[in-house]
Amino acid sequence: MNRLITYRGFEIHVALTEVAQDMYSVTFTIKGHNVGRTSIDGAVVPVRHGPFSERWAYLVAEIAGQAAIDILVGPES
Repeated sequence: MNRLITYRGFEIHVALTEVAQDMYSVTFTIKGHNVGRTSIDGAVVPVRHGPFSERWAYLVAEIAGQAAIDILVGPES
C-alpha cells in the first residue's frame, strides 16, 4: 500500500507492508529539489517502533518525512 504526500516542493513516498492482520511496517522516501546534493534522494527510511495500524502508519510516516524535510531546508519563511 503506497501513498504520495507533497510537502514544501518535495514528495514523501510512503509504503506499508502488512506484517500481521491489520498491522503494518512502514517506510518513507523523500524525493524532490535539493535532496540530491545531500545524497539522500531516494533513500528508504524505515519507521521504528512498529508495527502500526494503517492510519497510524501513514500519519507517523508523514510526520517523520515532514520533519526530515524541515531539517534539510530550514524553517519556512
